[in-house]
Amino acid sequence: MSVAPSDRVQLAATPLASAYQRQWFQELRRRVFEEGQPYALTNATSPHEVFDVFAMPYVTNEWWSGLVAAKRVSGRYLELLEQLGYHEDLPHYGAVALGTLLDSDPTDAPWGGLPRPALLCGRLVDQGAERLWSLMAEAAGAPFVPIEVPGSTVMYPRWWEMARTGWEDVFETHRIDRVVACFRDLVGECERITGRRFDEAALSALLDRVHAQEECFDEVRTIICEAPRLPVRLSEQLTNTMTAQWHRGSEWALEHARRFRDEVLRRAEEGVAAFPGERIRLGWVGVGLWQDTDFYRAFEESHGTVFVRSMYLSIASDGYLRYGTRDPLRSLAGRYASFNETLHTAPWLPEWTVADCRRHHCDGVVIANLGSAVKFTADALERAGIPALVLDIDAVDTRNRDDAARQAVAEFLERRLAA
Repeated sequence: MSVAPSDRVQLAATPLASAYQRQWFQELRRRVFEEGQPYALTNATSPHEVFDVFAMPYVTNEWWSGLVAAKRVSGRYLELLEQLGYHEDLPHYGAVALGTLLDSDPTDAPWGGLPRPALLCGRLVDQGAERLWSLMAEAAGAPFVPIEVPGSTVMYPRWWEMARTGWEDVFETHRIDRVVACFRDLVGECERITGRRFDEAALSALLDRVHAQEECFDEVRTIICEAPRLPVRLSEQLTNTMTAQWHRGSEWALEHARRFRDEVLRRAEEGVAAFPGERIRLGWVGVGLWQDTDFYRAFEESHGTVFVRSMYLSIASDGYLRYGTRDPLRSLAGRYASFNETLHTAPWLPEWTVADCRRHHCDGVVIANLGSAVKFTADALERAGIPALVLDIDAVDTRNRDDAARQAVAEFLERRLAA
């Protein structure tokens, strides 16, 4: 099959996603500052759909940290926290938002800074996260609703093959019950703040659109895995997938997921390659490198290497699709009860990563920002015959950006994958 050159042309969907996100945030600021509407500061593994049902604006701290890092100013807020006496080991993903809230002069902050939220909601994954959320709630002068998930007692091999329909068994009834209880606490706070009543039918309809959206992403993953050459760069996968995910279940997000899928399919059918000189395929394991997204294209010309896989598109398929119940809060809980395990802990993450990287035909894998799961995941990949490189790199701290990570990947490609 012939491979057409891409001429480094973006997908048409990519600038549309970026423009929509900018327009959305400006509208959020208008609603909050000019109209005085309350908004929530939350995280990626909190039930955004609940806020949508209440028409309550929200910002995720991971998205905000990624934005600030991409604007190359995250170091400013981390340094501000150190000057104010905060512990330097606070999780940077959330600490950037804390620094923004404490900034006394937000005039040159990205997009005008972060308004003070009326409500905070986040999953408690460890004591560091609990402390950080408490500090942000104190800085904002707003209530905090924690999402608590009990630990797993059962480990299912190849969990992703069961999770779409057998999620009640895979993620355990007692754990899901606790998450549902937390969600009801959140519903109560949203009712108090907004003055609106919870609409269960509206949540069910929204979840139907979420499923349709994630099914589009599932198709995109299949297209990428089956195409002889990568049809869309990883940086564009991140932009289109995550922008829609931040607005999942909205009419715009569903439309954009379809637009993204159709364009990737068309490129694959026409033989368009993101980089026609592709010889080596790498997987990326960990959160996105938001402070240096050009990293994913840095080895194309020099080493014939493309990054083909990240967790974001794959978890859209395996982590969000939950069929078989018309209880919308329970369906949400079946999703959110699993995210920390499947994305960050062993044995959930290593086994899934190996299978997904094999499906993407990865010749090697680069691992970053995984905490305790790094060694388990690297060992599992090596045992599967997939060379793995572990990078010590921060996804959002622009103060530490240097050439060391790129040099490490170059040496990895030359020493272990060149043949």
